[in-house]
Amino acid sequence: MKRRPVTVAVTGMNARPDNPGPGLAVARCLKESRQFDARVLGLSYDALDPGLYLPQWSDASHLLPYPSSGEESFMERLAGLHEASGFDVLLPCLDAELPTLSRLVPWLDKLGVATMLPTAEQIRLRSKDRLNELADEAKIDCPETKSVFREDFFRTATDEGFDYPLVIKGLFYDAKITHTQDEAVAAFRRIAGEWGLPVLVQKFAAGEEINLTGIGDGAGRLIGAVMMKKRALTDKGKAWAGISIHDEALLAAARRLVAATRWRGPLEVEVMRGADGRFSLIEINPRFPAWIYLSVGIGQNLPETLVRLAMGEKVAELPPAPAGILFIRYAQEVIVPLSDFEAVVTTGGLHV
Repeated sequence: MKRRPVTVAVTGMNARPDNPGPGLAVARCLKESRQFDARVLGLSYDALDPGLYLPQWSDASHLLPYPSSGEESFMERLAGLHEASGFDVLLPCLDAELPTLSRLVPWLDKLGVATMLPTAEQIRLRSKDRLNELADEAKIDCPETKSVFREDFFRTATDEGFDYPLVIKGLFYDAKITHTQDEAVAAFRRIAGEWGLPVLVQKFAAGEEINLTGIGDGAGRLIGAVMMKKRALTDKGKAWAGISIHDEALLAAARRLVAATRWRGPLEVEVMRGADGRFSLIEINPRFPAWIYLSVGIGQNLPETLVRLAMGEKVAELPPAPAGILFIRYAQEVIVPLSDFEAVVTTGGLHV
């Protein structure tokens, strides 16, 4: 099969060992596509993101201003990059940029950039402080979650039924399991300082963590799903190793979630499976996970499928993914000439 040319802009090209972004793995998936001869533009917010300097995964690299710095400068930068590079599809990979980009979909359409993004309402629905509502739709348990604005809450948490251990979470990123009031207060202060308020407090759900990633077609169908059980964790609880599994109950719950929300684009569903076999919904992320390269390893290249959907192709539901395929993450050094780093810092881009 002759591969079709396509240019895809991919954000989130960081590769921190303890908490990697998905962008580099997504770029890798696209470069190994059997459908597309993909040219990848790596987009990042930090000049030290190593994905900017890896020519095997990124044909050109560019810095973006943070969306929080203002939509006007963000739009101006994207428009300039599109004019210079002519990318066909924008595939964002970070939670924090999605609310802005979701609002910009009509503008991106006029620009000629295809996307496959959840709507603003869908993003609000899956927010960590509204998980209980979605859990009801999917007929799945969900540990009680509370939005907390003051550290005083932890002095009376047990009186309100929040017994330790408790999970302290940021609205966008980060989570810490705490076992005492002092630990909870320290986690609250750190997460609030980094990600702002409110901070979420979730009752701890015991069991083994299982993750599912897939794509919603915007009409209620789940197009493909890859499930993974974590086998080794980083200090931040991210998967350092995992193995593909197949669980019909989790797949059915994910299908109910996608049908109820008419989800559009990628998502990751995180659950805990208790000793009794019941699932508790922990989190829904509105993008691919950092372990998305596993989808290539088991023969279901989900980023490739997403690009096909974004470009208006009709895509049939993918067959069940095989179980028993292991991934193991590793860290390595990227050697970067100082001139390349200076080019990114001073000009905001690099043709690698």
